[in-house]
Amino acid sequence: MANVIVIGAQWGDEGKGKITDLLSRSADVVVRYQGGVNAGHTIVVKGQTFKLHLIPSGILYPDTECIIGSGTVIDPQVLIAELDQIEELGISTSNLLIAETAHVTMPYHRLIDQASEERRGNHKIGTTGRGIGPTYADKSERTGIRMLDLMDSQGLRDQLEWTINYKNVILEKLYNLPPLEPQKVIDEYLGYAERLRPYVVDASLKIYDAIQRRRNILFEGAQGTLLDLDHGTYPYVTSSNPVAGGACVGTGVGPTMIDRVIGVAKAYTTRVGEGPFPTELDGELGELLCSRGAEFGTTTGRKRRCGWFDAVIGRYAVRINGLDCLAITKLDVLDELEEIKVCVAYEIDGERCEHFPTSARKFTQCRPVYKTLPGWQQSTSNCRSLDDLPRQALDYLKFLAELMEVPIAIVSLGASRDQTIIVEDPIHGPKRALLHADGSPASLLSA
Repeated sequence: MANVIVIGAQWGDEGKGKITDLLSRSADVVVRYQGGVNAGHTIVVKGQTFKLHLIPSGILYPDTECIIGSGTVIDPQVLIAELDQIEELGISTSNLLIAETAHVTMPYHRLIDQASEERRGNHKIGTTGRGIGPTYADKSERTGIRMLDLMDSQGLRDQLEWTINYKNVILEKLYNLPPLEPQKVIDEYLGYAERLRPYVVDASLKIYDAIQRRRNILFEGAQGTLLDLDHGTYPYVTSSNPVAGGACVGTGVGPTMIDRVIGVAKAYTTRVGEGPFPTELDGELGELLCSRGAEFGTTTGRKRRCGWFDAVIGRYAVRINGLDCLAITKLDVLDELEEIKVCVAYEIDGERCEHFPTSARKFTQCRPVYKTLPGWQQSTSNCRSLDDLPRQALDYLKFLAELMEVPIAIVSLGASRDQTIIVEDPIHGPKRALLHADGSPASLLSA
C-alpha cells in the first residue's frame, strides 16, 4: 500500500496528466486536491485525446475510484459538460465522487475575475478569467457556496438572494456591468444540483476509509510549484496550493498518511501568462520548442513561453515538496538540438545565486548561468528502456538528477501511454537507488 502525491515541479503544464494516468494503473483511488477549471490535463490513449479539467485522470480506469477533494473549486456547468463528454465516449463516471465541502464557482465569480483582470491594464497577472480567484476569495471571506449548500434547495435560495444582491453592487458600481438576476441564477444552479447530487459525499471520510483498508491512493494537483499561492512567483501565481502540503489540506488527510511525493518536470521549462522567466527563449529556438512540444494550454489554448531547463527552480521544488523522485517529460522535444543548455544558477547584481529568491523584484533581475551539454540529434520517441536512449540523452538525464539531487523514475518521450520509460515503479519501488559509476542505469536513474 502506498499513498502518493504527484505535483508539478515547474510552472505547471509539465505533463502531470499523462504521469497521473500511468500511475493510476497501480492506484485504487485518485484524488484531485486543489485548483479548478483553470487547470487541464491532456491524456492520449490509443490515439484518442481526453482533455480533463476537474475530473481526476484515473477516470479512464473503470476500477479506480476518483474523488474531487474539498480543496478544489467546482464550476458545475463545466463539470457537467465534462461528465457528458466522457460518457459520450463510452466511459462510465459511476466511479466519481465529489467532496460536499468543495466550493462552487458562481457566475459573479467569472464576471468579477474578467473585469478585475481587464482593469489591471499593464499589471495583469495572467488569470484565465474562469472565476477561480474570486471563488477562493469568497471561501476565505466565509461567504462562499459549497457543494453541500447546492444540495439544499431552500438554503441555497436564502443564501444566494443575499449574495447576488451584494455582488451586483460590485458589478454595477465598480465595473459598470449589468446586474445578475437572482432567480435566474438560483434556478440554473438548482438544476445543476440535481445532476450532481449522486456524486456528492463526505470525501475526507471516504479517503480515510480507503487508507484504513490499505488501498493505493494517488493525490493529484493542478498547476505547479512555482504557481503556489504561498511559495510561488507571487503575485503571478494561482489562488491555491499546488505544492505537496496542499494535498493534505485539500483532502482532509493527515501528513503522516503520505508515503511518497513524485515531481513532474519537463526536460525544458515553460510558463503561461505573465511574470518573470529567467531561461525564456525568444526567436527561432523558442518557437521550435513550442512547435515540437505543442505548447498550448489545455484550458485556454494560450501559447506557452518556452525556455531551457531551470535547475534553480527545480531544486526549490525538491525542497518545498520533499520530492522522492522525478518524472521527466517531453525529452523527445529536444531530439533535434545540437546543444542543450541547463540553468545551474542565477546571477543577481553580479553575484552568483544558487537558490530561488523569494523577492519578486530580485527574481525579475535574475540572469541565468548556463551549463552547455551536447545534444543527441536522433529520435527518442521509440525508446522504451534506458538502454535504448542515445548516450548524450542518458547523460542529460543523469546531469539533471545530479543537479536536482533526486532520482528520476519515469522518462516520457511522447504523448501516448506507451511512449514512456518506467525506470522504477515510483509507487511500489524503492525510494532511492544509484546510477553505476560508469553511468549505466541501476534500478533508478539517480545522481
